[in-house]
Amino acid sequence: MARSTTPSPSSSAHPDGWPGKDLGLPEEGPRSVGRIGRRIVALLIDGALADLVAYVTGVWSPVNGSGDIAHSWIQIAIFAALQVLFICLLSGSFGHICVGLRVVPMRGGYVGVWRPVVRTVLLCLIVPALIIDGDSRGAHDRIAGTVLVRR
Repeated sequence: MARSTTPSPSSSAHPDGWPGKDLGLPEEGPRSVGRIGRRIVALLIDGALADLVAYVTGVWSPVNGSGDIAHSWIQIAIFAALQVLFICLLSGSFGHICVGLRVVPMRGGYVGVWRPVVRTVLLCLIVPALIIDGDSRGAHDRIAGTVLVRR
């Protein structure tokens, strides 16, 4: 007798249910784990904001290869500074706020200063953000003890 190959609704993406279930977060709505689409749009908004600040301050360099390498590092530093500033003050970057997400510590309370700094440094390294667990948290969030949830 052949087994059914049709996956059950609960096992389609996450074998244990939904992302964030193990963290005690709801499946959808406020406080549910932010999905990848919102995260990507937020990252694009944050990158555009950092480029705008770099352009206004005169340190922006185009991506065509003719720009000075120091200008690229300055643009990354602007991105990082904006991330830390907005997450410390508003519990989310400008992009997170625009798409309805926020960064919260796993144990609740105020996100503090050190968590956004650690999270942002790891985000700027890119690779930790690409290592995602079953709860849809990147390594940068796991190491900083945070989770990106819907507002």
